[in-house]
Amino acid sequence: MVVLRREIGDVLRDARQRQGRTLREVSSAARVSLGYLSEVERGQKEASSELLGSICEALDVPMSLVLREVSDRIAIAEGLLIPDTVPAEFTDVVGGHADGSWARARAELAPIG
Repeated sequence: MVVLRREIGDVLRDARQRQGRTLREVSSAARVSLGYLSEVERGQKEASSELLGSICEALDVPMSLVLREVSDRIAIAEGLLIPDTVPAEFTDVVGGHADGSWARARAELAPIG
């Protein structure tokens, strides 16, 4: 059975490790205790939407991308093939950030509505 909190934790940990950052650095930037962030990353605690937002901001990763990856992982675990729904022009913008910075992508994506 897929456990949502574990998938969220795995995605957050992967993002942090790709950036070469420590739990201490991210917990400080997100203003959450190191122990609690560790529990979230290990899937032992459910992150509230506010906490998830703070962690994503500290990692400089849009929450929508974190949730998208979580959704994709769950779909794979369920044996589903979900077609890519991101328009090609956004894929080029978001996909080209080797340094982990999403600032350019944020600037180029207009709010909906």
